[in-house]
Amino acid sequence: MIAGDGIGQEVVPAAMQCLEVIGGVNDITFDFVEFEWGSDYYHKHGRMMPVDGLERIAPHDAIFLGAVGDPSISDTETLWGVLIPIRRYFEQYINLRPVKTLVGAKSPLVTTRPIDFVIVRENTEGEYSEVGGRTYRGLPHETAIQESIFTRFGVERAARFAAELASKRRGHLTSATKSNGIVHTMPFWDEIVAETVARYPGLTLESVLIDALAARMVLAPWRFDVVVASNLFGDILSDLGSALTGSIGVAPSGNLNPEKKHPSMFEPVHGSAPDIAGQGIANPIGQIWAGAMMLDHLGHPDAAAQLTSAFESVLASGRSTRDLGGSMSTAEFTAAVCEAIPEFTAQK
Repeated sequence: MIAGDGIGQEVVPAAMQCLEVIGGVNDITFDFVEFEWGSDYYHKHGRMMPVDGLERIAPHDAIFLGAVGDPSISDTETLWGVLIPIRRYFEQYINLRPVKTLVGAKSPLVTTRPIDFVIVRENTEGEYSEVGGRTYRGLPHETAIQESIFTRFGVERAARFAAELASKRRGHLTSATKSNGIVHTMPFWDEIVAETVARYPGLTLESVLIDALAARMVLAPWRFDVVVASNLFGDILSDLGSALTGSIGVAPSGNLNPEKKHPSMFEPVHGSAPDIAGQGIANPIGQIWAGAMMLDHLGHPDAAAQLTSAFESVLASGRSTRDLGGSMSTAEFTAAVCEAIPEFTAQK
């Protein structure tokens, strides 16, 4: 467990409280090991986590992360100091982002149609590559070069995961591309996605240019089922999807190693929100929902569904934190979810 910075130190304990309750009624025991890494650690040691941090995480079943980020430290340092090393060292090649309308969270869109789709983002290569550099520093012709890395192995396994997920849902897979402007990597992506999806009879594949896809996601988000995208495109689309449902504060994500060879990491989409940190008003839904995703990944789908139903019911009853127009504190909303859990556990 890495609470990290800002509101992460508030919403992680809140979600842990919910997990303990759901575990108690499902005979699931949690053994949380806390690592106090993040910006405070950086200020003391000059790095976001210790040199042997990845080795210390490796024996665990999962990583439960709050948020990292501090105005006094560059985003590059916080991202490449914790998140990206964890994702790549543990081969968390899928970033899974559910986009779902929650009753009680008002969407900025004028629609009553429910939104329910999932974004599958390739999480370890693509545009977020370490290959490149800068030359002629300080001169008028200073140059920066950044290379994208797309491998057949990496694209195929992301497409395969997305296809299998779509096969269990409504059978429609949308692939984000930009093959009309990015002439090497994107046609390569398109070819491999099409080849992979062809192995799944009954699955419908639609390849859509990223700009048109972003527009369609705003105009008719209810049309989507599963969206598969490269690292950069998936990053952008998943934040857009979260905003469409009313608040980025309620969105969860899972950084998955699907084979469970290594621990996967579960975190909310929101950042450390230093402007509200310490006030006890942060929305814990994103972290609680990430906890439900963790339960599902670890083989407890019933408990995951019960936890999700519990926070959805509290929100649907008109109770929420301030970001959603309510007046509840983090602690009050968490307590309400914990009280609602037994009701849904009895229905399993």
